[in-house]
Amino acid sequence: MEKTDDMPAASPADSLSGLRAEIDRIDAHMHALLIERGEIIDRLVEVKRSRGAESGSAFRPAREASMMRMIVDRHRGILPVDTVEGIWRVIISTFTYVQAPYAVHADLSSGEAPMRDTTRFHFGFTVPLATHMGAAGVVASVASSKGDLGLVPAFSPPGGHAWWTALEGESAPKIIARLPFVERADHPAGLPVFCIAHPVTEGAAAEVETWSVRVAGWNAHAARAIAPLADVIAVPDRGLDGAALLVSIPLQPPGGLEAVLGALRASGASVRSAALVGSHASRYTHSPQG
Repeated sequence: MEKTDDMPAASPADSLSGLRAEIDRIDAHMHALLIERGEIIDRLVEVKRSRGAESGSAFRPAREASMMRMIVDRHRGILPVDTVEGIWRVIISTFTYVQAPYAVHADLSSGEAPMRDTTRFHFGFTVPLATHMGAAGVVASVASSKGDLGLVPAFSPPGGHAWWTALEGESAPKIIARLPFVERADHPAGLPVFCIAHPVTEGAAAEVETWSVRVAGWNAHAARAIAPLADVIAVPDRGLDGAALLVSIPLQPPGGLEAVLGALRASGASVRSAALVGSHASRYTHSPQG
């Protein structure tokens, strides 16, 4: 029968049914792609095994930082960027776990809820979580593990200790990342944390070096002198005027260890020692488009 102008249009139910069918099609395609990703991971593990490179953590900090920057910067539409980042963090961390099982050790001393939120946002629920009351327990657990990761606050809580001095040995764990990879004011898991692990031999992020520095004559003037050059965590060490510093130095002008040490000496502080204890990607702030 020929359609006339006074015939009723397609009902809303028909339109909704079609849209829901499209959603089902997309969901099935997304699931199929995840299965395909898993098959590629299987092949990746086999290649690593054939090359004798299957031991240790499969965590690749530089690649993950780059991936997360691209994902949040290219995102558009009504889905919150927090959700997009969280989905990809779970996908990446879980597939990393499938390649080489690991646990995450987290220091709860600065607040249990924020650290748990940060851990689960970045690593999901498949990766086992072990909690500790203090960074020392985290460092010791990572040191005695095969490929576990540790999370400690990237700031000094009240009464905090210089936990990073335990990273100074050649075979000791090292800082390999700073989370979140992408920073923004309203991040749902925005607690700044350092991720430590056994030294990463492949895929390390080296935009920022972290140094354990011990000084005498530490004061407000010295702190102001190095503030433009590096991010610093300081705790008292060896007397009233001594301090143990964790110094994060960008590897670009005017940064560099020598610039920091020179600024300390010019301020009247005396440098007792300096040891490299890791590196991580530079801090990256997301700027929403449009």
